[in-house]
Amino acid sequence: MSPRLLTSVIDGAAVAGSDERPDINPSDVSDIVAIASSADAQMAADAVAAARAALPAWSSTTPWEKSVVLDRAGSEVMGRADELGDLLAREEGKTYPEARGEVMRAGQILKYYAGVVLQPHGLALDSVRPGIEVTVTREPVGVVSVITPWNFPIAIPAWKIAPALAFGNTVVFKPADLVPASAWELVDILNRAGLPDGALNLLLGRGSVLGPVMTRGVDAITFTGSIPVGRGILADTIDTGAKVQLELGGKNPLVITDHADLEVAVECAVQGGFGSTGQRCTASSILVVTAGIHDAFIEAMERRMAAWTVGDARREGIDMGPVVDPDQLAQDERYLQVARSEGARVIGGVRLESAVDGHYLTPALAVGTSMSDTINTEEVFGPVMSVVRAGDYEEALAAANASTMNLSAGIVTTDLAEASHFKRHSKAGMVMVNLPTAGVDFHVPFGGRGQSSHGPREQGTAAVEFFTTSKTSYTAPGAP
Repeated sequence: MSPRLLTSVIDGAAVAGSDERPDINPSDVSDIVAIASSADAQMAADAVAAARAALPAWSSTTPWEKSVVLDRAGSEVMGRADELGDLLAREEGKTYPEARGEVMRAGQILKYYAGVVLQPHGLALDSVRPGIEVTVTREPVGVVSVITPWNFPIAIPAWKIAPALAFGNTVVFKPADLVPASAWELVDILNRAGLPDGALNLLLGRGSVLGPVMTRGVDAITFTGSIPVGRGILADTIDTGAKVQLELGGKNPLVITDHADLEVAVECAVQGGFGSTGQRCTASSILVVTAGIHDAFIEAMERRMAAWTVGDARREGIDMGPVVDPDQLAQDERYLQVARSEGARVIGGVRLESAVDGHYLTPALAVGTSMSDTINTEEVFGPVMSVVRAGDYEEALAAANASTMNLSAGIVTTDLAEASHFKRHSKAGMVMVNLPTAGVDFHVPFGGRGQSSHGPREQGTAAVEFFTTSKTSYTAPGAP
């Protein structure tokens, strides 16, 4: 059977581009998941125009009608979790249980915002001046460009698109070109759930072609991806005044103190650093281990890593699937080679040969590094962690706060004073205690500090800050 052809969706209609790109299974590169028809700049302009034309009607739709659409879409996503999870694992490479869990999360997010849209988001209060009433209302920001990465191909689009639509905006959505199929399914589900034509438009193709159009003529851009691209988007919008929300890199430390439970520490490390093949912006990157537990921790990690199974993402019993593509695999291997050249001892990090051609790498741990080493200052984005030895908790905290990409940070300890101090003094946007640095809830704010994030937080009730604009009105009713 020939792979299906995926097209862009503009103003409710399928629109094919002039070029085509294969959607390749990283577990078996001979398996073509789909063929994506790439949009061009004119198609992007048409999508922005369609979203602009649909804005008046969708923004004036009642909260109940918006809620029904989002709830209906959430139910279908969750009802098809097995099928969509298999598709996601096939095109992105995370294990099937992880992929299915991501699909369920996307459905939960849609249903969450189906509830949020029904909640009050304004204020009515008395003025400081007698006889005057004040109201503060929330209005849609307008047309929103949504640009998402490949590592969470259905959850990240859901957590951007759902609040955008819930608060009355219209959307132009461009997923990463490595994962078009999951994105296409999400858009199809939402449109069939009752969205009017043009409220949600899908553009498949290269960011270098579509990005310049998607950052002009819109009212807001929400982007998750690399720091250089995010900075480019910010520069492009200086003269337009569009709102910008950026979620960028993360260099996330996990501190393991002498008071840690060793078994808990190892599980937090491997799940946070190697889960989803380490391809998460919240993944543990640097393990900062205090001297008293350091050697025992390294020995325990070696044993745990030796039992970690790598293979086809859809095969039962696998701990970790492949790296997403050849470029990312080469990047992972390059950072490991740099770590060796700077004096680290690397455990694991071996290319695996299999019966089929896939992008397989065993999990890697670079031991004996310092905070100034390349592997600790740049984002690798793979199943690669490093270890920094610290003399005590204070030294470990200083190391954890040395990053400029302060998204998530964690500590493993049984000492309540250490845990409380770390939560207060960590410079990260999110802090985990006795938990992996990766793994967050959808009903609370998500975001980092430093170079990691820009603009209002994502998710939860925080989403209202980005996807709406406030209006303050004053009324003097007059004498009765």
